[in-house]
Amino acid sequence: MSEEILQVNRLNKSFERTQVLNNVNLSVNKNEVVCLIGSSGSGKSTFLRCLNFLEFPDSGEITILGRTIQPKQDSLNEIRQKLGMVFQQFNLFPHKTVLENVTEAPMLVRKLSKQQAVKEAKDMLGKVGLSDKENDFPSRLSGGQQQRVAIARALAMKPEIMLFDEPTSALDPELVGEVLQVIKQLAKEGMTMIVVTHEMGFAREVADRVVYMHEGKIVEEGSPSDIFDHPKEERTRAFLSSIL
Repeated sequence: MSEEILQVNRLNKSFERTQVLNNVNLSVNKNEVVCLIGSSGSGKSTFLRCLNFLEFPDSGEITILGRTIQPKQDSLNEIRQKLGMVFQQFNLFPHKTVLENVTEAPMLVRKLSKQQAVKEAKDMLGKVGLSDKENDFPSRLSGGQQQRVAIARALAMKPEIMLFDEPTSALDPELVGEVLQVIKQLAKEGMTMIVVTHEMGFAREVADRVVYMHEGKIVEEGSPSDIFDHPKEERTRAFLSSIL
């Protein structure tokens, strides 16, 4: 039996008069990789931001590890520890070294000793292939390296689920592969992930399930083969034919 780790019911979100999410329902199982695809403005990034309450939904329920979140009562910092997030922009502290960027939150939030935080950070930097960069500042790194540091930083919080919001969209084309390779490795290791991506080859290769969103709604979801080779909905077919 698959263990459901995240459930979203009837999620709605508007910005002023524009409805960005419209009754979105989604469940994600432990160790599953779900890729969200769709054109810009379809609500994918807003959906991710609602999952860890960087945006507050107008209505609907988000249940994480069996607990339905009450954003006004529950500790959102505690919830965000369970959901690692990697953004399009790397958001690293420019005045801190790579190692300091990765140890900061575990020491502050998880209350690790410096010694333990450094040990775990070095492990995470090894995982993303950057052991040799721990004393460098972000300005010395390529975009792809900075994004890999951002992934290591998120992993250092020991999240249950990783959220990736178009993690390669700010990168030069030649740097995309190194970041996708890290995410592929996490998938192989069984990390539960929701990935907003415009890299269709990556989605086909790594996703257990692909979800196509349009105008704030989930239009269709299924295996990569279902969505890319045999889409049922006309809207999905039109989107794929415009980009593939």
